[in-house]
Amino acid sequence: MNTGKDVYILGIESSCDETAASVVKNGREILSNTVLSQIDIHRLYGGVVPEIASRNHVEVIDKVVQTALGDARVTLDDLDAVAVTYGAGLVGALLVGVSYAKGLCQASGLPLVAVNHIEGHICANYLTYGDLQPPYTCLLTSGGHTAIVRVLDYTRYDVRCSTVDDAVGEAFDKVARVLGLPYPGGPQIDKLAQIGNPVYKFHSVVTSNGNFSYSGLKTAVINLLHNGAQRGENINAADVAASFTRAAIDGLIDRLHQETALGEVRTVAIAGGVGANSYLRCRMKEFERDGLRVCMPQLSLCGDNAAMIASRGYYSYIEGDFADGTLNACPTLRLRGERPRK
Repeated sequence: MNTGKDVYILGIESSCDETAASVVKNGREILSNTVLSQIDIHRLYGGVVPEIASRNHVEVIDKVVQTALGDARVTLDDLDAVAVTYGAGLVGALLVGVSYAKGLCQASGLPLVAVNHIEGHICANYLTYGDLQPPYTCLLTSGGHTAIVRVLDYTRYDVRCSTVDDAVGEAFDKVARVLGLPYPGGPQIDKLAQIGNPVYKFHSVVTSNGNFSYSGLKTAVINLLHNGAQRGENINAADVAASFTRAAIDGLIDRLHQETALGEVRTVAIAGGVGANSYLRCRMKEFERDGLRVCMPQLSLCGDNAAMIASRGYYSYIEGDFADGTLNACPTLRLRGERPRK
């Protein structure tokens, strides 16, 4: 359905603890990007409480959407479609966004586009790099998913390898919790690691068959801290953070080097919340020295946001791939071709 005219997509995102709405033009130009975070609420509990997240989405989603429309200076009549995250994520949180989007489309007559949240993270690159086109290789590092993905086209992917248990973002949050750091843990570990030394050697997260496993790394950190406490040792938290960060990231970079060595693509990208990690972004520069183009979304687009959902929705829109009133939340949704976790 590519009519040659400008296409305006309203994106809605509510998969976890951010209520977000955004208007994006032609899949690339952000006209508005409203994100209302619940971090301060969930910090009291050390992590996201699903029921509280859902209730807060219900309370603010209409306000967030109206703000996004106002900031973009558009009305529903100017829109071409509504794109909404329907998975993966917390089922109650997802249902708020899906239900709102379905109601909005029924009332306005706009077509509904269902978006895979994971694919949305990949599309954040198009919002930072207006000229980026497939094919390229993307290192996906989100809170719930970790994979190296060959992006074949805007809506087709080849998952080269993925995690068999925890995702890298999960591991960061869990290690931060055992270190006594406040939620969200990823940014806290990043700051702490910058003043620490990687004196502890943890095993690689790359498995024998080339996938990833983070459960063992998480357990190794817990055992280090537990055994140290039993012996009365003063273990430097910054050194633990630095050592963990390198173990968590180095395996990803090493595996990505193996993929790029095949020479099939000349561009690499990152996506997901851990894409904001300073050590990961520093190591990605190695690929520039290898002559590859490196794409890293701006920091505000690494975490959950609706602009990436609107961008991904645009590519489904131009293919005429629409959802209907039967659309439901799918909390365990994965990239096609990604192996199921244990």
